[in-house]
Amino acid sequence: MEGKKLNGNESVVRLENLKKSFEINGEDVQIINGINLDIKKNEFIVLFGAGQCGKTTLLKMIAGLEDITDGNIYINDKKSSGFNEDVGMVYQTTALFPWLSVMGNVEFGPKHRGAAKSERRKKAQYYIDLVGLSGFEKHFPVQLSGGMQQRVGIARAYANDPEIILMDEPFGHLDAQTRYLMEEDVEKIWAREKRTVIFVTNNIEEALYLADRIIILTECPATVMKEYVIDLPRPRSMVSEEFLRLREEISRLADARESEAG
Repeated sequence: MEGKKLNGNESVVRLENLKKSFEINGEDVQIINGINLDIKKNEFIVLFGAGQCGKTTLLKMIAGLEDITDGNIYINDKKSSGFNEDVGMVYQTTALFPWLSVMGNVEFGPKHRGAAKSERRKKAQYYIDLVGLSGFEKHFPVQLSGGMQQRVGIARAYANDPEIILMDEPFGHLDAQTRYLMEEDVEKIWAREKRTVIFVTNNIEEALYLADRIIILTECPATVMKEYVIDLPRPRSMVSEEFLRLREEISRLADARESEAG
């Protein structure tokens, strides 16, 4: 079954009345409650919400790693029914293969799909260079800092040539300075490589720095509370007047959401 096409720039990802429940202690507990969302080609979308509100579950549903309770997901106007190779994922924890080198991790996807050694090495090297890890090809994950491990994860996701990249709070465990540097790098890579990115965070500054659109989710069970189109020039200044105004407005909205939930 095919979904309806939008006028103009059609959606790459479309969520229609998406719902998700889990059975916990014999009872159905709703996590996602009727999310409707259209995401255009090459958009950088940030899903912003409090911890445990269902953001990761939503990403897993888009990736085809979690079943849908109700509603539909369309990828490129086709109904999604499981894992989709057009979707890549960068996890909160790096999920690298500890027994593989940086090169081995980045070339793993193309190798698994049968790419010739010369082809996959060339592609992997390109993305290793792009994320700033030239010279670390033979290093293993245990030899790398947290930020470097996440760079490997990003390179690995891009090396699979997905049209859509999902990022689940990839910098949440990093120190503030490393996190800011990684945000800069992700923005530069996205500007150069252009993919549709869906990025999960509960950090307001991170959301404003990266997003074309911020989708603010309610407390669990999650639904869309409000959307913000972030029409600020890139690269963005976190101390510009409009950045600070939006930060204050979204902070107030988030505080009000948490008060209502409490």
